[in-house]
Amino acid sequence: MFIVKALLASSLQLAIIAALLILPAGLAAGDWGWACGWIYLAAYAVALYGSTVVLALWAPASLEARMQAPTSEAQPRDDKIATTILLSVLVGYFIFVPLDALVWQILGVPAEPVSWIGLVASYFGYFFVVWTIFTNSFAKPIVEDQSDEGQMLIDSGPYEMVRHPMYLGMLVMLAGMGLWLQSLASLPLIGVVVAAMALRIVVEERVLLQTLEGYRDYQARCRTRLLPFVW
Repeated sequence: MFIVKALLASSLQLAIIAALLILPAGLAAGDWGWACGWIYLAAYAVALYGSTVVLALWAPASLEARMQAPTSEAQPRDDKIATTILLSVLVGYFIFVPLDALVWQILGVPAEPVSWIGLVASYFGYFFVVWTIFTNSFAKPIVEDQSDEGQMLIDSGPYEMVRHPMYLGMLVMLAGMGLWLQSLASLPLIGVVVAAMALRIVVEERVLLQTLEGYRDYQARCRTRLLPFVW
């Protein structure tokens, strides 16, 4: 049953994120009961499983597209490189946050109200990602020609605001997560994540211009790639 498969995939994602956050906290700081970390994981689990069920029931094609492997033989070489860089940066970010929050505290820790704002922002960013997935049934993890699958231009919903809304939602989610988990130094590190995403966007748009009808006109209508008023 598809919904069971989807929930299992979500469980794997949750387990990976939990490992990236809790293992550094436990091994480097000896804090296996890190309250902020476990609270975040519990909140994320609720959002993750809830959104998985909603997508499986009302947008199964979109969810199935996102569940595909992040590599394939059809994936262009440039995209394999860009994807590897982005995934490596994301893994590094997740590991950095608990180390900074519990060991280094490079820039100190945020005030409690700022931390709560971070948690809310992280939720907002996550649901912006979910909205994007719901809207676009062709949003695979890899860049490839989907003409044979009837791919068409999506320019509604979050795509009216920014050409790569999933990345924008991820940025907000990660920045908010860092604040909730008590790492101020994670905010400037978001700049590295932006750079990795920008590289992937350049590669992705090169393919879309070649394979997706109307994408050049869409670029002219929607000028923002990732960051509103910036790029």
